[in-house]
Amino acid sequence: MRRLLPAAALLLIGAREPVLVPDVSQRTIDIVTSFSGADLLLFGAILYPQGRVPDERIDVAVVVKGPSQSILVREKQKLAGLIWANAGSARFRSAPSFYAVASSRPLKQIVDAKTAAIYELGLGNLQLSPATAALPEERLRFESGFVDLRRRGEYYTARPGSVEISQDVLYRARVTIPPRVPTGRYTAETFLIRDGKVVAAAERVIEVRKSGFERFVTVAAARQPLLYGLAAVILSIGLGWAAGAVFSRRA
Repeated sequence: MRRLLPAAALLLIGAREPVLVPDVSQRTIDIVTSFSGADLLLFGAILYPQGRVPDERIDVAVVVKGPSQSILVREKQKLAGLIWANAGSARFRSAPSFYAVASSRPLKQIVDAKTAAIYELGLGNLQLSPATAALPEERLRFESGFVDLRRRGEYYTARPGSVEISQDVLYRARVTIPPRVPTGRYTAETFLIRDGKVVAAAERVIEVRKSGFERFVTVAAARQPLLYGLAAVILSIGLGWAAGAVFSRRA
């Protein structure tokens, strides 16, 4: 027997597909000197047409992405068994600076390969847009190496089975933002998946920004680069002189 949903779902009378109502615990993340990362909670509700939950099983995947960057990846090779040197490189035009995906079940179990590629669901489906010509196997090697480096630095993460769904209506997931993420506009995307297809999607924006003294320094460097450079030089000279004076007294 189909279950009735709360009265708010009655607003969907006439709709053919479910609607996601997502939110995040923080719309703004401030980076200060003591910033050690953030624990971001993504949550929301699924509103069904006519307020009735379908008999088919539903799944949810959430993706948090940071601003895209142009990245140069270098491959190192040991020469003569003695020293490491650059052996090759590849540039990617639009690699996300941060990428985290969480899902109610492993992605391969809930979404087909074509849909996963379209929505960039999973670390193996990132559209990095290579800017350098290379053979397919070489490009894949650089892509795999780049993703592996980002995973080890915790800038790219995948957490299958970490999205909790309550009564097929409410969902929640947690994503950890590491300490050294770049600032900018982040997106939190939620996908409702049924029978291997995305049937609903929604997005929230998160602003990661520097705050306090860090923000002052960043703004000063951008708006007054000459004065900022002079101040940095004067400060360096002053600190060097002070350190020299202290050590000369101790001697």
